Amino acid sequence: MQLTFRAIDELIPGEKWAGLFRRLWPAYRKWWLSEGELARPTYLESCNALEKHMPELLPVYHKLTELAGGGDQEARLLAGYCPPPYSAGCSQAVWPGPEPLLVRNYDYSPHAFDAVVLRTQWLGRKVLCMADSMIGALDGINDDGLAVSLTFGGRRAVGMGFGIPIVLRYVLETCSAVDDAVKVLQRIPCHMAYNVTLLDSGKRHKTVFISPDRPATVTASAVATNHQHVVEWADHARATASVEREDYLLKKLTQRPVSEQKFVAAFQRPPLYSLSFERSFGTLYTAAYRPRAGTLDLHWPGISWSHSIASCVTGTRAINYEGLDHRSAS
Repeated sequence: MQLTFRAIDELIPGEKWAGLFRRLWPAYRKWWLSEGELARPTYLESCNALEKHMPELLPVYHKLTELAGGGDQEARLLAGYCPPPYSAGCSQAVWPGPEPLLVRNYDYSPHAFDAVVLRTQWLGRKVLCMADSMIGALDGINDDGLAVSLTFGGRRAVGMGFGIPIVLRYVLETCSAVDDAVKVLQRIPCHMAYNVTLLDSGKRHKTVFISPDRPATVTASAVATNHQHVVEWADHARATASVEREDYLLKKLTQRPVSEQKFVAAFQRPPLYSLSFERSFGTLYTAAYRPRAGTLDLHWPGISWSHSIASCVTGTRAINYEGLDHRSAS
């Protein structure tokens, strides 16, 4: 199995973003209509939700909709409001060294993945992120040194709210520190359960447990996998080894402190690294964010690709997952 990752540097939305949308739209349209068009909110409902909860995004949302062709379905998808439900694996943790970093594995289906590093300046702040749904972010950093990352929260509950990628984009666009981001995550409704880990340039970190049917919980945890306070979806936790991954990361952080290099390398090996691509839980990439340096390093066993909020390295990287050298992750 092979994926081609692309790095796109376009501060103001334009032809590069439009090209990205044209390439990804057919697959996203199929996913968005998977439960029927009537299952998705109308354009008016979607716009009203954005205006109520994330009004700062409206100008760029309208610009992106225009670049996408201005169609009704395109506009409704880009709003990110009440998308079809989905779940993933993923592990993330804050390494508390002299220059702390946020490290995460993204475990998901390779057939439903943008594979795009995107640097933008849509609302004044520069943002460097792994894109999702063309408008959202799976993880990212802004030029104030705020880094964010998500994992699925391991609950079946689905409600009225936004998909977490557009919420993370909003956090990166409007927040400068962990405390600001926590307030945003507490007030914006999300349609499913997620765990969001935050780290800023002042070394502050929090993990916020979000659900559609109960208030968000703010914790001081430096680790998040695929459950919240306790395991509530046992089959999913068992299939993704959520508890085992959490225990492993906690031991890495507490029992025997390791170097930054060894901590990142741990994400390239079991139990954190997964080859379960056939079950949509394979590790697609490891990301390491350094808030003070403003950098993103992408890792695969034996391969690294570095980017900066100051200057994104454009181009492509083809990753052949069957040919990765796992012995190099040591």
